[in-house]
Amino acid sequence: MIATPPDESTAASPASHGATRAAAERFGLGVALVTPFEADGGVDTPRLVAHARRCLESGCRTVTLFGTTGEGASLGPGDRSLMLDAMIAAGFDFGGTVLGGVAASAPADAAAQANQILAAGARGLLLAPPFYFKSVTDEGLYAWFARVLDACRAPRGVILYHLPSVTGVALSLPLVERLRRAYPGVVYGVKDSGGDWDYTRALLAAHGDLHILVGDERFLARAVREGGSGAINGFANFCAPLLLPMVARGEEVPAVDALVDLLLAYPVTPALKALVAHVTGDPAYARVAPPLAPLPAAATAELVAAYGRLPHLPPGE
Repeated sequence: MIATPPDESTAASPASHGATRAAAERFGLGVALVTPFEADGGVDTPRLVAHARRCLESGCRTVTLFGTTGEGASLGPGDRSLMLDAMIAAGFDFGGTVLGGVAASAPADAAAQANQILAAGARGLLLAPPFYFKSVTDEGLYAWFARVLDACRAPRGVILYHLPSVTGVALSLPLVERLRRAYPGVVYGVKDSGGDWDYTRALLAAHGDLHILVGDERFLARAVREGGSGAINGFANFCAPLLLPMVARGEEVPAVDALVDLLLAYPVTPALKALVAHVTGDPAYARVAPPLAPLPAAATAELVAAYGRLPHLPPGE
């Protein structure tokens, strides 16, 4: 069961509620699951299922399909259906552990993706803003989100996705406020992958009674100490145990910061998938969908060496 945000009249302040939320009530660590592909470009559902299980067994509470790391914008309705069906057939607890990302610019397309995820019984949605039009206003964005949510059948667990480096569209604090008031109990949280601590801190102060999730691992521990509810991130694909103290207790892990800094020098998703391939010993996980391309061997070697310097983790094969 997904907890809904408390009535504002009962919360001393958003930030204070987030800071005092019991550990069991926090979102915890979620993985933005990579999507494995076959050599012919099709989705590799056996590897998808195996990797999702591996992430949950390593300490993740949830898996998010079709996110940025999962190349959701490259997955059509057929691929999405195939992945959902494979996860259902494998017996995953959809209502407890599975979310799905929505990546579309047309409201009808976004609503169709959302309804596909919700109809499968998923816990909730990671809802990104439209990414084609730039320099849009909050008024236009509100109208877009409203059209999508109004077209959803029984929407639930909606996490607004702030990722301006990819979408080119920022979610302002007033926009979050307007959406949560218009859709109480539906807007569940915000995933902040903006990489801007000032925004993160303001988001926590204004909306800390929602589940504020941090995608940038460099800010994760600090955000948890200030009331953050957890994370949906890419590093959980290959080093979830190292992230658990950050999510549970706000403990800093400097080696993670160093690896993030290095990884950001390369295309992020191919770099993450190269590390998943290394850690699993399975090079098939490094395959990506066009227009992305696999990471060059020299870059992969540099990342693998940096991974080997992480504390308390095996260096891999």
